[in-house]
Amino acid sequence: MIDLKQETETFIKHLKRGGIILYPTDTVWGLGCDATNADAIDKINKLKKRNDTKSLICLVSDFKMLQQYVEEVPEVAYDILKYANKPTTVIYDNPIRIAENIIAPDNTLGIRVVRNPFLSKLLRKYKKPIVSTSANFSGQTTPKSFKDIDPKLIELVDYVSKAPEDSKFKNASSIIKIGTDSSVKIIRK
Repeated sequence: MIDLKQETETFIKHLKRGGIILYPTDTVWGLGCDATNADAIDKINKLKKRNDTKSLICLVSDFKMLQQYVEEVPEVAYDILKYANKPTTVIYDNPIRIAENIIAPDNTLGIRVVRNPFLSKLLRKYKKPIVSTSANFSGQTTPKSFKDIDPKLIELVDYVSKAPEDSKFKNASSIIKIGTDSSVKIIRK
């Protein structure tokens, strides 16, 4: 049985040092780092052999944390997230207090409010958002479980989570873009 308190402390230690973690998200296994640390974000892009102009998303614990990293959260976002029946990432305009190299060229950022109890607790304790990108090299298939992750990738991260893989979702999140006029565009179902 895993000690979740110890696991949280170990995550935070690595995140504070700019480390890359491999962890089960509320969707699929992901690579993560502190979303306010530009060097750590560069590290993830290099590790994945990923074009650094491609967008990354970040995870927050709740609406309160979301409001700290978006200039203005449109009202429609709360309704979408409240009634979503699966993990949903919303692309917001004008992110703030976040590393510049995670922000898309059009000044937007995809953010997901997690529903996973372990991740939510971790994020509340860390008090910052973390990056979430699928645990694969760029161009490879997204792993649906830990056994599907390339062993070469596992060797490159700073910490591999021992947290249980309890997600009933084994696919990437839905992605929705909310325009400045509160229009809603589905990017990925």
